[in-house]
Amino acid sequence: MDDSENQELSQDELFEHYKFVASKGQEPLRVDKFLMNFIENATRNKIQQAAKEGHIWVNGSIVKQNYKVKAGDEVKVLFEHPPYEFLLTPENIPLNIVYEDDALLVVNKPAGMVVHPGHGNYSGTLINALVYHFDNLPNNSSERPGLVHRIDKDTSGLLVIAKTETAMTHLAQQFFEKSSEREYVALVWGNVEEDEGSVEGHIARNPKNRLQMMVFPDGEEGKEAVTHFKVLERLGYVTLVSCRLETGRTHQIRVHMKYIGHTLFNDERYGGDKILKGTTFTKYKQFVENAFKILPRQALHAKTLGFEHPVTGEFMRFDSELPEDMVNCIEKWRGYAKHNESS
Repeated sequence: MDDSENQELSQDELFEHYKFVASKGQEPLRVDKFLMNFIENATRNKIQQAAKEGHIWVNGSIVKQNYKVKAGDEVKVLFEHPPYEFLLTPENIPLNIVYEDDALLVVNKPAGMVVHPGHGNYSGTLINALVYHFDNLPNNSSERPGLVHRIDKDTSGLLVIAKTETAMTHLAQQFFEKSSEREYVALVWGNVEEDEGSVEGHIARNPKNRLQMMVFPDGEEGKEAVTHFKVLERLGYVTLVSCRLETGRTHQIRVHMKYIGHTLFNDERYGGDKILKGTTFTKYKQFVENAFKILPRQALHAKTLGFEHPVTGEFMRFDSELPEDMVNCIEKWRGYAKHNESS
């Protein structure tokens, strides 16, 4: 399809896949480079192809790939088909169901499973599994069936899923009012000196790297975020901590722990996949690389989940074991710490 043919279709006849407004401080930047900063898993080739086919619009008009985006520009990517994430294909993927009744279920999500379809992940997600196993799940405000909250792809652990509209409304309200309980276990770099504490600081996207979130301590951007942490075990160059969420922002624990100088172990996106603490010995480097292989993801597990049942009013609390990869990695660090104490 050439530009002129696409130009004949008005914006109303096309489906919006992405929409970004360039911030006040945006320096002029080619639209293909601009979109690369915003769209996860996108390649320059794909973006340039989309531009050639007339799918990139700025301020209501189709632009070429070399268009320079300026402050305040509204950039949209429009196609003739709806986003794949809304074309939900039921898939027979087994679910680890911890609890189920007529109103809700609690699942233990493995690391590596994406919660809902999105750019680059249109199948194999938790929602693809849910729509296969359950009929007529209610949609949340983002049109995602059953989903009350979410956890990152490489985070393992507990999620509650609503099976009825009433349950969806009731559970979503609890998360909004911060009356639900969510406790995570994380392995972080460095010795966390305080036995317990709280991290407060608004969280928003990092303007220099759109795939990361960051803390804005004076609250000029983003949303309020509060994480309470408690040291479970000190293992030399790493610490095992419990993190209780008061709010639930994207990447909240990962961002807050990095902000206080304790990036999650092997958290690639936030730089935890490098040796951040320890010696320069080759033997130690080999030890850490082996630990990364045992746990090839960020060391984070959603361990405990508590909420009031939307029908009975009873407060329910669910707990889950740490997954094998985290257990093995912690054991390895435990052995290393003991060896260092005795030597």
